[in-house]
Amino acid sequence: MLLDDLVAEERSLDDLVEPLDLEGWARPTPAEGWDVCDQIAHLAATEEWAHLATADPDGFRRELTDYLADPDRRDEELRSGRLGRRPPEGTDPPGWALAWWRTGRAALLDRLRALAARDRVPWFGPDMSAMSFVTARLMETWAHGQDVADALGVVREPSARLRHIADLGIRTRGFAYASRGRTIPDVPVRVDLAAPDDDIWSWGPAEASSSVLGPALDFCLVVTQRAHPADTQLMITGDAAAEWMGIAQAFAGPPTGPRPSRPHPPRPGGG
Repeated sequence: MLLDDLVAEERSLDDLVEPLDLEGWARPTPAEGWDVCDQIAHLAATEEWAHLATADPDGFRRELTDYLADPDRRDEELRSGRLGRRPPEGTDPPGWALAWWRTGRAALLDRLRALAARDRVPWFGPDMSAMSFVTARLMETWAHGQDVADALGVVREPSARLRHIADLGIRTRGFAYASRGRTIPDVPVRVDLAAPDDDIWSWGPAEASSSVLGPALDFCLVVTQRAHPADTQLMITGDAAAEWMGIAQAFAGPPTGPRPSRPHPPRPGGG
């Protein structure tokens, strides 16, 4: 089921970019300096890393050590992969990037199908179970797909696949603190999210004094840092919940922050 949802998320994004002309591929996305083609190339690059992690964990760890020690290499390979791939001269860059992503995700899928749910896989943050690793790939695809959709002015219909991303966002609460050298408060947070099918997805004790309530889509946008909490319909109650939503980060890597909040019109009465 989880692998099926990953494939469905990938196909959804593929369907969005496949018919684009060169102008569409060159549209700037909310990620500064990245166009639509860059987003797909980045997904292809991370599929390459993920394949190495699942096929040769020790080799991945060795290469990751060198990669993290070289900031220039990190910046360069975000869109060119660990092998520094570039489209051959005379090649259409968007077509090349799309083919690279398709080939890479198919190869990774074969590797993922061979893993047991509890097998451990190294990654850019802590090692994780194969099940969590697949969830992380789904989250990555969805989040960069959101960047593409925003660039194209497309509103994507939320799906039940958001539950995987919301669950990952909750399970990475501790990581958001640890990656910043901070201690997570010993305060539970209740999360109640309105699912696309009008169901309610819930985590945490019902009696918790800190809570996050609202649309599942908005929560997923916040934990993937695609939206500032102030720009969503989330109702955030309590210091622990507010602090977490300010630093939430469902993806591995160094700590980053949410995108800046958009200007909001003044409320009636000047409030």
